[in-house]
Order: sequence, then structure tokens, then C-alpha cells
Amino acid sequence: MQFEQEPELLKLCKMMYAQSLMEIVEFQEKNPDDGKVLSNFTEALVNIRNRHNNVIPTMAQGVIEYKESFGVDPVTNQNVQYFLDRFYMSRISIRMLINQHTLIFEGSRNPAHPKHIGSIDPNCDVVEVVKDACESSKMLCDQYYLASPEVIIKQVNAKAVGQPLHIVYVPSHLYHMLFELFKMLDRGGGVPLRKIDQLFSYMYSTAPRPVMDNSSNAPLAGFGYGLPISRLYAKYFQGDLQLYSMEGYGTSAVIYLKALSTESVERLPVFNKSAWRHYQTSIEADDWCIPSKEPKKLGKYDVNV
Repeated sequence: MQFEQEPELLKLCKMMYAQSLMEIVEFQEKNPDDGKVLSNFTEALVNIRNRHNNVIPTMAQGVIEYKESFGVDPVTNQNVQYFLDRFYMSRISIRMLINQHTLIFEGSRNPAHPKHIGSIDPNCDVVEVVKDACESSKMLCDQYYLASPEVIIKQVNAKAVGQPLHIVYVPSHLYHMLFELFKMLDRGGGVPLRKIDQLFSYMYSTAPRPVMDNSSNAPLAGFGYGLPISRLYAKYFQGDLQLYSMEGYGTSAVIYLKALSTESVERLPVFNKSAWRHYQTSIEADDWCIPSKEPKKLGKYDVNV
């Protein structure tokens, strides 16, 4: 994606990816059966993963800089949304592959989870992940607001009544989605229907501009990327994340996941001419009258008839 004038932070991201690519290419002609080569390759992957840890906040800061410098129009917003959905989905996949390789080929197993295949749990206990995410969100809520609500967990297994829910999944992905949702599910009046899509927009956030630092305290609100990234985690293995809001009451969320590993295949962006043409397409005028949309602020004019 080309910007009129790229912010420095976006240039930094491009440089990081170029450097990582060159480091990977160095191993292209080397013997993968050589133990030393394998060890060096694994070490290179770890370095690449660490280098890209802050890609999301760095990109987010770059988008903010662009928005502040050039403003946002509907076409730009559509293009940024399309590009970042594909970019972050690719990032999720790349980090998944890196984690799988390093966990398997480093030869070290997590004693707490000896049956995991890399980062995949073939018998993931959904309720346990829910409890972990709930406790973390409660601690964060207590830290900022000195109080947190109690959480009631109801487990319904329609296939095996009375049995725990187990699926083949990546617990860290599920935890990320749940933790983000626990910070915003409420009965606080809901979100107007016309604004639901804005909750998944990378260029929309009601929170003050966050300050990037090395603090371990994650803010309850920041770049506004929590929900769109969480939805990508769900879609990565053919699932989805949807919000349902009743204005005047509150907001609920549903995470859809595939229970069978045979159906949980990667959902990755394809780079072809169709993808490129997407950026050339402008948003057409709406052919429906929607009075519920917020009225535009019009200036006063003198009209002579």
C-alpha cells in the first residue's frame, strides 16, 4: 500500500521486514539436515520474532501520524482497513509458524503442558482459558478502577452433556480474544447500530492517543486495535468474532470457533491482481436513504431564487 507521504514509523516497519527477509534468505541454500544450520536458523527466527514484537503499536502510531497530517476520507479509510486486515493476518500466520518451529525444534517442552504440539493444544479446555483471561482482566480493572464485576461461567456441551468443552486450538489466541472482550462487554447503554463498524476500524478510536513506552502495564484503551486484531485471530482458523449491541442496554460478543481440526485451516490473504484493484476502487454513493445516519454539519448560505 502506498501513502502520499509515508510517516517515519511506517518506513521503520518496512526496514524491519526487509532486514528479516534478508536474514531468512541466507539459509535458502544451506543444508537443513545439518544440526548447526538448524540451530542457527532457529536462533535467527527467535531474533526476528523479537524484532517484530512492537510492529502493531508502531504501525498504529504511523497511521495516527498519517491521519493527523492528511485527514481521513471514506476511500482512504476503506483502503487502510483492507490493507491492515491482510497485513496483520499475515503477521499472525508468520508468528504462528515461527512459534511452532522454535517450540518443536528447540527440543524443550513446557512441563505444564506436555501434550501440546508446539503452541497447539489438541485438547484445549475452553473454560480454563476463559478463567485465565477473566482473572487477568479483573486484575487490570481493579488496578484502574479499584473494582471489578464478578463473572459467571456457564458451560453447555450439546454434543456430550455434562462434559467439559475441549477443542483443538491455540490457547494463546483464544486468551487474546477473550481478554480483549472482557474489557468491553457491559450493560452501559450499548453502541448505536451505525457505529458498530467503527469498533473494528483501525482509524477510529475514542481513547486519547497512547504513549509508547516499555511499561508492562497495558492500558484499558489505546490504539483501538484490540477488537479488529481479535477478530483476525478468530478468522485465522475459519472462525469469527461478532458484536451485538442493543442501544440503551448494553453490548455482547460472540466468538465462533471450529471444533474440528480438519476444518480449522489457515485463512490467509492472496496477493494477486484482484487485491491490487481493490485499492483502485472508490466507494460508490449509497443507493438507499438512511435517515438514521448522523447529519452532516452544513454551513449557512444565502440563496437567491
